[in-house]
Amino acid sequence: MKILNELLELKGVSGDESATTQFLYKYVEKQKKIWNVLPKIFFGEDFHDCLLLKFGNPRTAVFAHIDTIGFMSRYDNQLIPVGGPEIIPGTWLVGEDSLGAIRCRLQGDEEGIFHDFPRGIEPGTCLSFEQNIRIGSEFIEGAYLDNRLGVYNALKLCETLENGWVVFSTYEEHGGGSMPFLLKFIQENSPIKQALISDITWVTEGVKHHEGVAISIRDKFIPRRKFLDKIISIAKKSQVQFQLEVENYGGSDGREIQNSPYAIDWCFIGAPEDHVHSPNEKVSLADLNSMIELYKILMEKL
Repeated sequence: MKILNELLELKGVSGDESATTQFLYKYVEKQKKIWNVLPKIFFGEDFHDCLLLKFGNPRTAVFAHIDTIGFMSRYDNQLIPVGGPEIIPGTWLVGEDSLGAIRCRLQGDEEGIFHDFPRGIEPGTCLSFEQNIRIGSEFIEGAYLDNRLGVYNALKLCETLENGWVVFSTYEEHGGGSMPFLLKFIQENSPIKQALISDITWVTEGVKHHEGVAISIRDKFIPRRKFLDKIISIAKKSQVQFQLEVENYGGSDGREIQNSPYAIDWCFIGAPEDHVHSPNEKVSLADLNSMIELYKILMEKL
């Protein structure tokens, strides 16, 4: 899991994903020679900080967002949330501005949040939760499992994938924005009819640790039932442990697929986590393994 630890150490608040993209590009360039199929890589300013990998003749695309939630400095020691981070006073935040490295504590509450960095921080500087990765016999804990685990799953899929798109998107935690041009490029170059969202969901009263990867029947958005039934049928035959999620809120890159002008079926499939958007997100290793195994099977069968 060396690559997972390296992913978790990366900083990549929404809008500031360049370093993460460069890391992924270098990893792909190094590893692609030992993958079953050599992908065609689309990367660079035409795609902003997104990265697309095309394997064989795609029927389905997997989307994994590479950005995280975090904070941005404003004026007079003020901080503004990026995405929906948990506001926990005393939490350590890290970042860097033109004057050097930053490590400070989060102060305040939902009414107003601040930092305690003595020299001040240049306005517009992104700050992330300080990372503290813990991997035990049953769980992985740390900041930004959402969505570093989804990215890790997509990279593991690349090892054996024969046909499909693997797409690393941006901005997802703060309203989205990269999916429209990514979908347009895919549909104009090697179109697909199906998409899977490699992301991390929540532990709830109905979705629990150690009960398998969650197949989301709905969040705020509702995928087409015919496609969901197809996925669930494949999952049942696979004997990979899974559970079904039904929620009334939340969203993902799937919402932009549903709102796009393209007739693409989609489904969110991901391991559930506790302590969402905090420095101490927690995911079952068994559920993560179920996610990795189910994606391999689905990309072969769909």
